[in-house]
Amino acid sequence: MAIARMSKMLGFVSTLLVAVSAIRLDEIARRGGYNEQTLKDWELRLRGLDHGNASSSKRYYSDQTKDYFVKSLPEIPQNFMTEMYSGLIPIDENDPSRALFFVFQPRIGDPVDEITIWLNGGPGCSSLEGFFQENGYINWGWGQHAPEINPYGWPTLSNILWVEQPVGTGFSIGTPNATNEEDIAADFVKFFKNFETLFGIENYQIYVTGESYAGRYVPYISNAMLEEQDECYFNLSGALMYDPCIGKFDYQNEVYTLPFIEHNNNILGYNKSYLAHLAQADEACGYAEYRRDWMQFPPVEHQPPQYPDNSTAEECGLWESAYNEAYRVNPCFNVYEPNLQCPLLSDPLGFPTDLQFVSPGLPVYFNRTDVKKAMHAPMNVTWSECNGGVFLADDGNGGGPGSGGPEAYGDTSPDPIQGVLPKVIAATNRVLVANGDLDMEILTNATMLAIQNMTWNGKLGFQKRPSKPIVIDLPDLMYNATFVANGDEGMDEPQGTMGVQHYERGLMWAETYLSGHMQPQFQPRSTYRHLQWLLRRIETL
Repeated sequence: MAIARMSKMLGFVSTLLVAVSAIRLDEIARRGGYNEQTLKDWELRLRGLDHGNASSSKRYYSDQTKDYFVKSLPEIPQNFMTEMYSGLIPIDENDPSRALFFVFQPRIGDPVDEITIWLNGGPGCSSLEGFFQENGYINWGWGQHAPEINPYGWPTLSNILWVEQPVGTGFSIGTPNATNEEDIAADFVKFFKNFETLFGIENYQIYVTGESYAGRYVPYISNAMLEEQDECYFNLSGALMYDPCIGKFDYQNEVYTLPFIEHNNNILGYNKSYLAHLAQADEACGYAEYRRDWMQFPPVEHQPPQYPDNSTAEECGLWESAYNEAYRVNPCFNVYEPNLQCPLLSDPLGFPTDLQFVSPGLPVYFNRTDVKKAMHAPMNVTWSECNGGVFLADDGNGGGPGSGGPEAYGDTSPDPIQGVLPKVIAATNRVLVANGDLDMEILTNATMLAIQNMTWNGKLGFQKRPSKPIVIDLPDLMYNATFVANGDEGMDEPQGTMGVQHYERGLMWAETYLSGHMQPQFQPRSTYRHLQWLLRRIETL
């Protein structure tokens, strides 16, 4: 109907567009939202013709790597394809029954002798999520009709390696046998040396990055590389963690559940009686007192594990209570990006929220036979984004009684702030920890509470409260053409103040505004800056 109306009004509208240099978006919406240039732009975006042809040069192609080379991918326009490799590499060359699955995409642009490793969390969630929906060059996210180029994809800065690990995750094969992070790190170091040998990337600078439960993987793997004392194969140069599971993250979430909800209830919609119930429990369970005593800059001393009064009582489970209540208000509630409302968005990976959901006619992409063949994946593995059960003591349902470990996921290692993360900071002086301020899975102030309980480079916590703004002036490369086509050039940039940064003693903190849990997915311009800092291209965010 809007297109028919457009044809009748075209003369009037075109005259108006000439007369007015920047038409308000609400005016465009009232008249149907379409003009001739907008329709052309949409067609180009769907066909991918506005991105140009990818370079045909292959830096890492050889007789040894050719069997891993990805020539094409189903549904992906061929001009989106750059040099890419994927497949299984054994942890132990003498035992091919245990192997990790990887995707390796060399830098698009001038070559660099560095490699950035990306790990998703879970535990047991696939790093192909990062590759396909967060920081890869090809992006097919929630609600997208077709894949598109991600102009802020990390391969535009560095060689990127996505690894499905530990064993039991995604396409990786073998029987899980890990009981702790040391086991997982030992497997990864062996796999990575085999990868380096295959692709000839010895003496590269190495950056280890990830999100969520990778807040445990990243420090332990980084520390294991340092302990190898071999700069030829393990020249660790920095680390980055998004919304990480550090400290006692479950308890820290409880401490900050009420403040998060009070600050964001305009999008969450809890009623007054429920908010009063939470406020009463917040005081009774000692959370309000904990915040007052221990969120200090600088911190006075190490925090106690928790205030014991009523801390195990059912009414003290504020976070879980709020999580369950959110679905009553919003059946499409998304803990990773709680500002989303119904309908549930289609997801080619089948996991747009904590609900597994696939739109009719849209099969899970990495479980398709043609995709498995193209990516040299094991045909007998049913791929899912999150498997669970990667630790021997984990029941596969996110822990629970008897699962072991400080947070009951079967992972018996101490949380990273107690040892390995400070070692990585001291060795590299290039570690970034960032949290999305809309993330309800791992709350921003919960992560800060963990940092304030960590001693690194001789002092406990940050000495000053973070306050320096992050100003994003990168151009909008994703939707700029659409704004131009609508007669609104320039409205989309610069983004301006999009967070808070703070650097002390080798650790950079970043709070990312308007972002949920998967920061590269929700705020790619901000995370592009994060990677620029990690790689030493810039010194402030």
